Amino acid sequence: MRRSPVRRSRRGRCSVVETSQGADRRVAVVTGASRGIGAHLAQAFAAAGYVVAACSFFGRRAEAGAGGEESGATERSYDVAAVDVTDEAAVRRFVGDVLTRHGRVDVLVNNAGVIDDEVPLAESDPADWWRCLEVDLRGPYLLTRMVLPGMLARGSGRVINLNSGAGTRADEVFSAYAVAKTGLARLTGATHLAGRGRGVFAFDLMPGVVRTDMTTAMAVHEERTDWTAPQAVAELALALAAGRLDAWSGRFVRAGVDTIDALTKAAENGLPRGARTLTLTPYGPSDPVA
Repeated sequence: MRRSPVRRSRRGRCSVVETSQGADRRVAVVTGASRGIGAHLAQAFAAAGYVVAACSFFGRRAEAGAGGEESGATERSYDVAAVDVTDEAAVRRFVGDVLTRHGRVDVLVNNAGVIDDEVPLAESDPADWWRCLEVDLRGPYLLTRMVLPGMLARGSGRVINLNSGAGTRADEVFSAYAVAKTGLARLTGATHLAGRGRGVFAFDLMPGVVRTDMTTAMAVHEERTDWTAPQAVAELALALAAGRLDAWSGRFVRAGVDTIDALTKAAENGLPRGARTLTLTPYGPSDPVA
């Protein structure tokens, strides 16, 4: 199991490939973009014509196909800045550089994340447990906090938080990860409410189980054969970013299970209150708490 990294970032400077059409292209910030799902997403947004401002803990130059053979990306490249998403100053510098270069952030994809050890709560390491919350919850908060004012001022923007089914149910292991993802859903809800009626939308995107270094190292997935295709995650993320599924703001969508057509159809007549959100189930109609 890979342990959560603990050292601070070397720098928070952002560098992206410029083009003569850069001023006309939408800007997407993708965190955790050096490998795994984040690399697939950054590649997909670049292939779709976005200016991609990417970051990861270590940072590196990303070339087309860096997300893996299944990425389906075209020949575009971008830099992945070294940013510790738990470091407020580093995040502020990173977002500041993006705004200086491009004037705005149209889409924020909060993908960076780690997972705690696969052990019961009573055996968990406190430092490792807390680091998981810092990366998986504080990180998205800091990025959202830095880009949200500009989105609200422009009346346009979308925040996509990579969430998990682990955040919707209790588990004997991975307790920090579950707590962080539950909190992330509340952050999505708060972002949705902040942007309601102001052109800003927020979503919890559950990617399913994509074959990555992190998932293949987990004992729970040792016998798994039904992996979610990364293209399905990218397709859904691009649809959310393009405003095709704004009715789902503040709610969960799940790659590999939900299709864009099915989600669009489900929202046509209005979604039921509480659908695809974290809610307290009442014990009956007279429950005074629910």
